[in-house]
Amino acid sequence: MTLTSVDTATAESRWYPTQPPGPIDTSVAGMVKDSLQRRVRGMHALWLEALATMDATHVNYFERPNVLPIAFTVNHQVRLEDATLFLLAEEVPLWFTGGWAERTQVAIDDIGKETTVAEMEHQRIGDYDAFCDYAHQVYARTERWLDELPAEQLYVPMFDGTFPDFIQNAFIHRVVRDEIVLTLDAIECWIYQHGIRHLGELEHARALCGLGGLTS
Repeated sequence: MTLTSVDTATAESRWYPTQPPGPIDTSVAGMVKDSLQRRVRGMHALWLEALATMDATHVNYFERPNVLPIAFTVNHQVRLEDATLFLLAEEVPLWFTGGWAERTQVAIDDIGKETTVAEMEHQRIGDYDAFCDYAHQVYARTERWLDELPAEQLYVPMFDGTFPDFIQNAFIHRVVRDEIVLTLDAIECWIYQHGIRHLGELEHARALCGLGGLTS
């Protein structure tokens, strides 16, 4: 089995992941898939470093009203990626199959996509070690699924070529052509771009509780 970033991005490796083994498929679709695989692994490696260099005190630190704690950011990113595999591959989210709400003891059992800042500023994670275990499982599953995805599948339209109402106001609406969501668009927007976007949010939040950045 191909090693994932969870296996290889460690303090000993300076949080650098092992990339998928070659040889690279040099077709257009193959090159695009290889790029996605490497970027997703790199993004995950940064999240793994961030998670490993925080503790529950940092994650649950509350700066002031109307400022979200780190607990919101990590819960939101990991759980949305977990849920994305349901849309991409009809994989039941790990959150529901592993009893993670009880194990992580989240204060608010919600991804936080349709909720307000006033609601989610109260998010806390009771068992941070359990939450990190959950995140590791989500990241490893995403990478293994992407490794096994046929490159040509990246260009297959989702939702039977329609554009669902639930993504009308999402970032992906600014990316797709003619409101047709390709598998490639979904992976790019819901896994990679979403993860990178919230990494920036996380780095700012880490600074508020005395932690440094993750890259130069």
